[in-house]
Amino acid sequence: MEKEKVCITPNRVWILLVGLGLLLMTSMAYAQSDADLADAYFQKGECDKVVALYQKILRKDFNKIYLRRYVSCSIKLKDFEEAEKFFKRQQKSDARFGYLYTLYWGRMLEQTGQMPQAMQKYDESLAQVPSKDINAYKELSDEFREIDNTEAAIGALLKGRAAAGNETIFKMELASLYAQTGKTEQMIEELLSLGLAIQNKEVIQNYLQDFLKEEKDQAKFEKVLYEKIQRHPNETFYAEMLIWFFSQKKQFGKAFIQERALDRRLKYNGTKVFDLGNLALQNKDYNAAIQSFDYLIKEYPQGQLYPYARRMVILAREEQVKNTFPIEKPSVRKLIDDYRKLLSELGQNNRTLEAMRSMANLYAFYMDDKDSAIVVLQDAVKIGRAESDFIDKCKLDLGDIYLLKNEPWESTLLYSQVEKSQKETPLGYEAKLRNARQFYYTGDFELSKALLDILKMATSREIANDAGSLSLLIQDNTGLDTSEDAMKEYASIDLLLYQNQPELALGRLDEMLKKYKDHTLADEILWLKAKTYAKMGDNVKAVENLQVIVDKYAMDILGDDALYMMADLYQNRLKDKDKSMDLYQKLLEKYPASIYAADARKRFRQLRGDNL
Repeated sequence: MEKEKVCITPNRVWILLVGLGLLLMTSMAYAQSDADLADAYFQKGECDKVVALYQKILRKDFNKIYLRRYVSCSIKLKDFEEAEKFFKRQQKSDARFGYLYTLYWGRMLEQTGQMPQAMQKYDESLAQVPSKDINAYKELSDEFREIDNTEAAIGALLKGRAAAGNETIFKMELASLYAQTGKTEQMIEELLSLGLAIQNKEVIQNYLQDFLKEEKDQAKFEKVLYEKIQRHPNETFYAEMLIWFFSQKKQFGKAFIQERALDRRLKYNGTKVFDLGNLALQNKDYNAAIQSFDYLIKEYPQGQLYPYARRMVILAREEQVKNTFPIEKPSVRKLIDDYRKLLSELGQNNRTLEAMRSMANLYAFYMDDKDSAIVVLQDAVKIGRAESDFIDKCKLDLGDIYLLKNEPWESTLLYSQVEKSQKETPLGYEAKLRNARQFYYTGDFELSKALLDILKMATSREIANDAGSLSLLIQDNTGLDTSEDAMKEYASIDLLLYQNQPELALGRLDEMLKKYKDHTLADEILWLKAKTYAKMGDNVKAVENLQVIVDKYAMDILGDDALYMMADLYQNRLKDKDKSMDLYQKLLEKYPASIYAADARKRFRQLRGDNL
């Protein structure tokens, strides 16, 4: 009998496809609903309803999050027998992830106080990883880390490294785990060997900044680097890391020793030593800066950096002299002689223009030889006439010198020229600030404040802060009486200090304090006296005046300034660590919102011996 043929029409095909689609969608929706339902129960803490759902989901598809939740709920319900049955079934039916089921079986045992059995499971989980599956070792390590078993996490990575026969893998992961467990030397070894392999210092330095926060760890790092340098003298990586480390700690003298050794061995022509010298100068380590530039002068007299090193070594000495109080005229005279020798050797040209400016300012502000200063600046202007920015800087210097000579109108003419030619530039803002200060000195407070209020919005924070401080001083001390005599007298004394006449200024400040002891300027007068005595090197008298501000005017605007300055004097000049710490602590307690608070806290911790 002939079989009947089945005719599949287009309509039947369409119906079949729709049916299959609906079946698939129903299956997906069902699976999705299991997961959603489990999540909802877990969020509510209804473990009795969720355990069976998690078993169902895990039997279909492995999921680490659900496995972790399953274990936590099994522990909460104390349903250990059922959980062990589930783990055994899953190890057989889902062998790919057997090691993770074993790990969380061990986790359950650990959480229930069965530590020996848990350790056995942890060992089993490590043994169950397929020997060539390097990613599985990494995953197992991550899970051990998830349950705070860092030792097992380290063991998993080391076994994975051995299985791969590759000592370069997992270095960053192991370094992090070693740091977490306090194994500093192992952490350092991993990071240094990684840096050497990839020849990338910056990546390693970023991690070290996070890991080396304790003083004892930093000491170990320094020790390891010295040992590496001795064992591998031709490998520059270790020496460069040590230079970076010393620079981070602002130990530029030690950094110079290492940089000099590298420069001699590798013939860097002094470029890195020059950069280090500039970094030391920026951080006010004048001795290290001078060492660096002196080395370049002696080692490379014919090198390209020689003229710059000659200029920079004098500049470093100049900054050292200017920041050592009281400033000694013989030291300034020696600096001027150094500049003369420099100009004699290298000539007056574009390479020595800044040296000429520096020499002129030493003449004007420290030797009271304003005429010589003007001559030097005029010569510099002739040589640098093609460089407009340099010309404007010289104009600002000349304006300052005319103010020293009590010729304010000459000053304001020069400042205004620079304002006009340097609109909306930092140099233009500086010119405006000097003009405002000149009007303040001469008693034209209204015009001065108008300029200062514009500058309070300047792009440079330093200029904006200076402008804001002077504007506030004028605002708080004008308009209180019709003549403004007190403020004009104060400003004229401030001009005397600018003109480097401290003895005369101090005498007039004493007279003014007697006359205006109840005026709002009283604390400002004491503040100006304190700063003047400090500049003259009389630290005891400086502290005496600051103490009066702290005792009588603590709630006024200079209260925190006075405390901070006192603390700094005790720390850096009077060398009284305990007193300095006490003052920093008082500042933090009394003025928690002070602009000095962050630095005061840092200094206090440094003095206490904390590692920052």
